[in-house]
Amino acid sequence: MSETATPTPETCAHDCSACGADCPSRAPQKEPPHPKSRVKKVIAVVSGKGGVGKSMTCALLAVAMRRAGFRVGVLDADITGPSIPRLFGVHGPAAGTPEGDAILPVESRTGIGVMSINLLLEDEQAPVVWRGPVIAGAVKQFWQEVLWQDIDFLFVDMPPGTGDVPLTVFQTLPVDSILVVSSPQELVGMIVGKAVQMARMMNVPVLGIVENMSYAVCPHCGEHIAVFGESHVEETAARYGLPVLARLPIDPELARAADAGLVETADGAPLADAAAAVRALL
Repeated sequence: MSETATPTPETCAHDCSACGADCPSRAPQKEPPHPKSRVKKVIAVVSGKGGVGKSMTCALLAVAMRRAGFRVGVLDADITGPSIPRLFGVHGPAAGTPEGDAILPVESRTGIGVMSINLLLEDEQAPVVWRGPVIAGAVKQFWQEVLWQDIDFLFVDMPPGTGDVPLTVFQTLPVDSILVVSSPQELVGMIVGKAVQMARMMNVPVLGIVENMSYAVCPHCGEHIAVFGESHVEETAARYGLPVLARLPIDPELARAADAGLVETADGAPLADAAAAVRALL
């Protein structure tokens, strides 16, 4: 019996129903959430590399949707680098339901449900030294064993890159769209392309690109200073036919609010267009 050749990116038709090959991009059935969960839209916030402000962007979008009156949750899938609880100023331990059949998200000051590995650890500073399959399993548990009840938008803060966890999220969760976060450097633009192409291999729509740390504003004259040099986000977006949904400045006030766990007090105006694009998915 001859084996079916694994398709390459050039030969893959992205139609798993007509293909018998066993390859990483094969789309399995999505896993259902907890039976009592009601999640309307799942938005994954991704980046090709770390340090570009992905978690901050994810948190600010969640805050924007909550301010607009929607019911919002944040699933922190960045298991080895969980920063979502710190941004929202929430702490564990997360509690279970009285029936013991689910874990309850920890609510932020404004009612955003948060689930992160840091809310399950006895010591928030303890490192998570797990191998890829175990980390991916934890993310699946956050989807299937956490009671995300009556949520309009569930934002997933993804780990950077295109490894086990992003693959697990795309294959397990019914992701409606992804938002890609980048920074101005040309190198980052190349890595953004990898994240976009992975999403398209998995048949997940890409909402657009947010460029973080795009510029700094001089406190004396208001001039926009390109701290990291000329931006390449427009070139990257054009290459993949995507809109640039926001260009966020370096904002010391936002950094201070985030360090204090007060991201919900931050000004969300620079992300207005991105928030509008997310809202339009409903």
